[in-house]
Amino acid sequence: MKSQATDVPAYIAEVPAERQAAIKKLRTLCKQNLVGYEECIEYGMPGYKRNGVLEVSFASQKQYIALYVQKAGVVEDFRDKFSAASIGKSCVRFRSPDKIDFEVLKQLLHRTAKS
Repeated sequence: MKSQATDVPAYIAEVPAERQAAIKKLRTLCKQNLVGYEECIEYGMPGYKRNGVLEVSFASQKQYIALYVQKAGVVEDFRDKFSAASIGKSCVRFRSPDKIDFEVLKQLLHRTAKS
């Protein structure tokens, strides 16, 4: 979904009801694990910048919920832990909110912040 929201709460309000709980939980994990990052809206989706550089973002797309991690190798390090996801070079896509493994996402975000 391409959002016109200007802040993250407005973005979440636009997300379909069946995905809102998962998106809110994902935001909470980002805020807890990406300490020192600036929350923003970039490219029409929530994002987290460190030193002005976008490193993490997430979105509710038409077919899935996606997490984008721009740190080289972090997603690859967790590839085998996401059995219910489609994984690209820097993207983890979940077709259903109930298939999201938030514990693994927490570890991935923690690793991103440490790298």
